[in-house]
Amino acid sequence: MSSIVIVIAVVIVVLLACYAVFLLSKLNKQQKEAQAAKQQRLNDAKQKKLKVLDDIKYIASAMLEERCEPSEGAMRIAKLFEALSMSEQMAVEFPSIFEHYDCIKAHPIKDERKALAKQQRMKLDLARMKSEAKLEQGILDDAKKITQFHFVH
Repeated sequence: MSSIVIVIAVVIVVLLACYAVFLLSKLNKQQKEAQAAKQQRLNDAKQKKLKVLDDIKYIASAMLEERCEPSEGAMRIAKLFEALSMSEQMAVEFPSIFEHYDCIKAHPIKDERKALAKQQRMKLDLARMKSEAKLEQGILDDAKKITQFHFVH
C-alpha cells in the first residue's frame, strides 16, 4: 500500500509541475504580448508626433506663401506645439509666434466671436492687428525657421 501512495504522490507532483510550467509559459506569453503592445503604442505615438510636426511645417510654409494669415498660422502652430507638450522649448526657438499667440489666444472664434458686440470685436481686431503689425517680420522669420527646423524626436 505504501508503494501505491508513493506512486500517487509522484503522479500528483508531476501533474502539479506540469501545471506550473503551463502557467509560467502562459505568463511569459502575456508579458511578451504586453511588451509588444507597449512598443506598438510608442511607435504609434511617435508617428503621430511626426505627423503633427509635419503639419506645423506645412502651416509655416503656408504662412510664407501667404496662403495663411500670420495670426491664424501663429494660433495653429502654437496650439499644435501645446498638444505635443513642446510649447516651452519652442517658445524659445520661435519667440515672435508665441508672443503673438499670447496676445490672441483668448480671442473668441466662430460663434463666440459672432456673439460679441461689434465694438468688442473691433477692439479685439485692433489688438490683433497691432500685435501682428509689430511682430509680422518676426513671425515670418520664425515660420521660415520652422520650415528648416530639425525637430528632435
